[in-house]
Amino acid sequence: MAERSTLETVAENRCFDGRVVRYRHHARSLDCEMIFGAYLPPQAERRSVPVLYWLSGLTCTDENFLHKAGAQRLAAELGLAIVCPDTSPRGTDLPGEHDDYDFGSGAGFYVNATRPPWDGHYRMYDYVIEELPALVEAELPVTGQRSISGHSMGGHGALVCALRNPGRYRAVSAFAPICNPVAVPWGRKAFSGYLGDDEAQWRAYDASHLVATAPERLPLLVDQGEADGFLAEQLRPEALEAACEAAGHPLRLRRRPGYDHSYYFIASFIDEHLRHHAEALGCSG
Repeated sequence: MAERSTLETVAENRCFDGRVVRYRHHARSLDCEMIFGAYLPPQAERRSVPVLYWLSGLTCTDENFLHKAGAQRLAAELGLAIVCPDTSPRGTDLPGEHDDYDFGSGAGFYVNATRPPWDGHYRMYDYVIEELPALVEAELPVTGQRSISGHSMGGHGALVCALRNPGRYRAVSAFAPICNPVAVPWGRKAFSGYLGDDEAQWRAYDASHLVATAPERLPLLVDQGEADGFLAEQLRPEALEAACEAAGHPLRLRRRPGYDHSYYFIASFIDEHLRHHAEALGCSG
């Protein structure tokens, strides 16, 4: 069967004089059909605009951020597009894929799986880094100026993508990222399942390990709620903080009293993150 060469529009809504659109396409890197969401600001009707890639967390889809974060109003003012991929391949129905919330469906962890049967589809790192941006830049009114952000598992993904790909992104930020996945239950479960037992492979997807050898000192902006129920066991921002201090890597880690892990937290500070990305991307509104 021939692969689709263009995007299929699934849904479209007007929003702050721009458009929220969901697109379907065949993803070669994942060998399945994928849907991603995008906000195209009003400026995109006249010219190409920079784009922020948002990576969502466990159990999320392409829709959570665009429904809950409240980012469209300021993105429209700034002239910033936002692209939201899904969090895993869909429709592959591998054995055990839908059994747990933190592994398989909705939990791709933005890695390239090397362990069967996951290695045939679960290559979210390649999808986010290469295939999706190439498609977006070919089909949508956006420039090659990119930045990346995300939440929880997606915050982990954003940090890893930026640290491993110097020059690819103008800015990076994260909300409540899994900072040290090789040392926490979520990460160890996912990495052992997708990558096998060699923990050296795991460290290639761990921001707290990557900062020591990162070839680019792109500043990291991280917000973490102090009332986050996952903070102590799963997120470990102190590991990233220590690693950045040891490596001399710039980090703004802002601990927010009273805030939890939810989208209420993200919505409270998303404007500050959007302005951080817009400044780096040279958005002129």
